[in-house]
Amino acid sequence: MSRIRGKDTKPEQIVRKLLWDNGFRYRLHKKDLPGKPDIVFIGKKKAIFVHGCFWHKHDCKNFKWPQSNEEFWREKIEGNALRDLKNQKKLSKLDWKYLIIWECEIKGKALCGLQQKVDEFLLED
Repeated sequence: MSRIRGKDTKPEQIVRKLLWDNGFRYRLHKKDLPGKPDIVFIGKKKAIFVHGCFWHKHDCKNFKWPQSNEEFWREKIEGNALRDLKNQKKLSKLDWKYLIIWECEIKGKALCGLQQKVDEFLLED
């Protein structure tokens, strides 16, 4: 697990390139916000999290419970999901809006819909 990156992951880089190519400027990993969002738009008070389906327990085909060391993985993954919810609530209390982009949304045909999803999130008031 020591080789698993917490930031600057491939899915995150894809989202950042999509944003940059479409004229959106942002900050990265703002440490003073709950959950240290991956991408932050300070003036808009909006944040984007790019979550891996496995690590954050997404209900999709990419998530399967590991067969070995089950107790450890359940505790780890459930803890991640619970921490995500707490951080989302804290962000909302600070009047920040957030968007979660899942790893599976960045692959294949789903990438086409991602641009629209991001545009709607960033351009809404």
